[in-house]
Amino acid sequence: MDPGQLVLRLDTRSRRDFVDSLPEVVAMTNSETPATANATASVGTANPVIRVDHVSRWFGNVVSVSDVTFDIRPGITGLLGPNGAGKTTLLRMITGLAEVSDGTITVFGEPVRNNSKMYSRIGVMSEHETVYQFMKGREFVKMMARLKGVDDVDAASDRAIDLVDLADAALRPMGTYSRGMRQRMRLAATLVHDPEILILDEPLNGADPRQRVHFQKLLQRLAAEGRTIVISSHILEEVERIAETVLLIVNGKLAASGDFHAIRAALDGRPYHVRVLSDSPRELASALVKLESVDAVNIDPDGALVVLSRNVRDLQIELPRLAQAASIRVRRVEPLDDSLESVFGYLVER
Repeated sequence: MDPGQLVLRLDTRSRRDFVDSLPEVVAMTNSETPATANATASVGTANPVIRVDHVSRWFGNVVSVSDVTFDIRPGITGLLGPNGAGKTTLLRMITGLAEVSDGTITVFGEPVRNNSKMYSRIGVMSEHETVYQFMKGREFVKMMARLKGVDDVDAASDRAIDLVDLADAALRPMGTYSRGMRQRMRLAATLVHDPEILILDEPLNGADPRQRVHFQKLLQRLAAEGRTIVISSHILEEVERIAETVLLIVNGKLAASGDFHAIRAALDGRPYHVRVLSDSPRELASALVKLESVDAVNIDPDGALVVLSRNVRDLQIELPRLAQAASIRVRRVEPLDDSLESVFGYLVER
């Protein structure tokens, strides 16, 4: 199947019930009274802020983006895809920096290309570093504030620098910064005019673990204030932690969109891989292979079971029952492919 034909916006409950209830599954097998785990998925009802409608972009005979359609609402949306997939081209069209070859893009219901009043509502952080090494951090942020027409440049600059936690380094030349610090100061410059929309292309490049945690918390705070944030990244784990919605771009086409758990739940072409640790792996494996919800059970050299199932809801119910009936203690249950890495890899394979 062409990945561009697979556009998924699906109910997340089936997969999330299993994933969210894994601790309960373990607890049920180790106690006398079974418990029932429930999980619900909320669906945003806000009107779309960004609408991309059958958009294509080509350069001569090379098609960079092909007939892509999606809506983006307030909150954090992750844009994912391999290098050359068309992510940056798509972001440039959304911000009005590049022209579409076909289709339409609107922001707040208006065309964004050549719409100067719209630029004050959008903050853009490009993938490529664009800073003057000799310029002090605060000077850089103030320069961007002036370019954006901010009234109180000093106050706005100080506020933005405080947001990224770089007040102590604000008077140092940016050439003395680490790459992660430069990225954070660039983010401050992106935030200085208090935009309603943030478009961030690979913003985590060069950030250390502590900076990543701070960045995640900041984005979540900004999203909670009602902003619309689009973050493009190849660091799948980071996007998985913070993005409410993901858009997967493969070869210039939209391969999938929605909650990544829902996307993975829709891929019934191959079973889920679930790892189970117990004190009697062979006895438990013998019982599991008899279930209709189980396609196969493999035993790893360390004694862990890898269960392949296309019906994780039934597996969720039957696993603790089997373990209890056979007096088998289950120590751990974990999905092996419930991540953006596995979702993306599988979509690319298709």
